[in-house]
Amino acid sequence: MSLSLEAVTRAVANETHLDQISLTLESGSFNVLLGRTLAGKTSLMRLMAGLDQPSSGRILINGEDVTGRGVRERNVSMVYQQFINYPHQSVFDNIASPLKIARVAGDEIQQRVHEVASLLHIEHLLERMPLELSGGQQQRTAMARALVKDADLVLFDEPLVNLDYKLREEFREELGALFASRDCIAVYATTEPAEALALGGHTAVLHEGRLVQYGATADVYRRPQSLTAAEMFSEPPINVLSGYIRGGEVTFDEDVHFPLDEALATLAEGRYHFGVRPSHLTLKQQSEDDLTLNVQVDLAEISGSETFLHVHSDKVSLVAHLAGVHSFAVDQQLRLYFPIHGLYAFDGSGTTVHVPGAARMNVAQGDV
Repeated sequence: MSLSLEAVTRAVANETHLDQISLTLESGSFNVLLGRTLAGKTSLMRLMAGLDQPSSGRILINGEDVTGRGVRERNVSMVYQQFINYPHQSVFDNIASPLKIARVAGDEIQQRVHEVASLLHIEHLLERMPLELSGGQQQRTAMARALVKDADLVLFDEPLVNLDYKLREEFREELGALFASRDCIAVYATTEPAEALALGGHTAVLHEGRLVQYGATADVYRRPQSLTAAEMFSEPPINVLSGYIRGGEVTFDEDVHFPLDEALATLAEGRYHFGVRPSHLTLKQQSEDDLTLNVQVDLAEISGSETFLHVHSDKVSLVAHLAGVHSFAVDQQLRLYFPIHGLYAFDGSGTTVHVPGAARMNVAQGDV
């Protein structure tokens, strides 16, 4: 199966929700829609499902135009943020409901329900009622109902957002295995760059209703095509500093200077935006070419086992993403190490003109 969107636009009451999106997804692929709230993720999924129709453009399945066809004419399943289960039916009957509607034979229903329940580790819960389940078990039930249908297109609209951290980690690890043997298209919406990296597959970065970039997830992360893509695929957002290349060096606001490395030396002299990911700023020198910045603490924001350190100097403001829990006093003076080899460079239009050497950058969950 293939799903193609050709210059799809969706406008409601003169407000554009999606703008000229073209995207092709192939059978057997796992695809992440990454974007902030109101980026257009749910709107795009509803068009894919046939719940809404585009204002312009076409939607094709296997090359056939299905733009005007509703959800009942497409073989699609969808899992939402909320645990949508029928409260007066058992887990078995909840999972089996789409098969019963399709008048599948009873023996086949038994087989398919038990197979998908086993995949999601809820086979021992089939006789229970939804209100007897934990939040994670309820979400597994909802996911099982979507998967048992054996749909060509399975859509996940931020399905883990209401679960605790541990459960989310378990689901992320299992999703890849769940779809490895399924010949369908899976689409998963999230606001979290770390979740996109953990899920892998391919990622479409959305911003204000526009498709910014699409490709293999690790490649989109390492090589964003624009400043917007780099900002969307970073949490906290990538640090951006305005500066110049001239006289064989980089200058930030006429104050911070450092010599060009071999890669940056290929760029023409002029004004650029330079980006460095928060996770690549450190409190200890990691490389000989690290730039030392004397900074002052604004805020140390602890989130689980990580610390987001907000600092500033006279000329720049930065956020560092540090592993572990760190306590710092407001206005405390620190030295922050800035990896010159980790710099991205963007021209005046925001187009990427330089990315760091991939061999020197690590892509892992949390490294965003």
